[in-house]
Amino acid sequence: MKSFIDIPQISVLVPIYNVREYLEKCLESLRVQSFTDFEVICLNDGSTDGSREIIKRFVRIDKRFHVLDKENSGYGDTMNHGLDVARGTYIAILESDDFCKPDTLERLHAMIVAFDAEVVKANCELYWTGPPQKTADYELVPRKQTGRLIDPSRNQEIFYLPAAIWAGLYRREFLESHNIRFTTTPGASYQDTAFNFKIWANARRAVFLDKTFVYYRQDNEASSMKSAAKVFFVCTECDEMERYLAARKDTPAWLQEVRVKLKFNTYLWNYERLDASFQWEFLERFSQEMKREEEAGYLNRELFDAWSKLELESILSSPEAYHKERLTSGRNRFGKALHFLKMGGPGLLLKIARSKIFGS
Repeated sequence: MKSFIDIPQISVLVPIYNVREYLEKCLESLRVQSFTDFEVICLNDGSTDGSREIIKRFVRIDKRFHVLDKENSGYGDTMNHGLDVARGTYIAILESDDFCKPDTLERLHAMIVAFDAEVVKANCELYWTGPPQKTADYELVPRKQTGRLIDPSRNQEIFYLPAAIWAGLYRREFLESHNIRFTTTPGASYQDTAFNFKIWANARRAVFLDKTFVYYRQDNEASSMKSAAKVFFVCTECDEMERYLAARKDTPAWLQEVRVKLKFNTYLWNYERLDASFQWEFLERFSQEMKREEEAGYLNRELFDAWSKLELESILSSPEAYHKERLTSGRNRFGKALHFLKMGGPGLLLKIARSKIFGS
């Protein structure tokens, strides 16, 4: 890492591991930003595919680019290295297989300064290389929450939005003062989950933009569904959320309850995407952990909507029957509709459909 006297407004962290195919587009999208007062920290996590040669070229042609070479240790540890060396007033993150629009940093910086916010987040565009190449807007943030200052402790639905930590800008002092860092389990996945929770657990001044800036690449998605090694990685992230709150003094009850609801959402998402051969083993742990949270007094059913509450009760009371029913219903939309019909009858299915259409 080179050291400069001038402190940039923004430090952009780019974690890199064997992404030669996508890296040029990613770094070039940063080089041409309309906002110029930033540094790019290329976090090379032991790449062996020629990614470093691409990094070196950008370092050579643009003094704002720096490289931090390290032995491969995984995403979380790599990102923590980046947080340690970042000098900017604000921190941005761009995944090395994604890229961003030329006004990304300018717009995010203007918003976080205007509102004196701790964090600002925007929407993104899904991107497929193709052929044919295509994009689709993805609403990470409900429109009703955009363009105004929000306190997540008073708007707790913010906790349940997609993590998408790369779609925002964070005040570095805010991250450091609350010890907001990444889980460092080697080889783990979903390490944005606990990081994002820590953000909302502490933020009192957040702003959301109804704009898309980052192109979130979809055709490099390495599915975890069939990987036995990754079945329980979401549990590691949820354990980190619990550990983080346990280390704090005077954690409010509502925050523990939100943590458990987020844990339920995360576990259910993981269960649904796992290969069938791993689902039962995971569901057993899912059920046991929800029972433990209930015994600890952290399971607040008032946070669950009608169908989530029904899923929760089934997983708590009879995970075997729940698993059997899910296997027979199937994974597609028809299967999910059949699942809710079996569990709650026509009334529940109608309520779900109404919610999807009218948001009520």
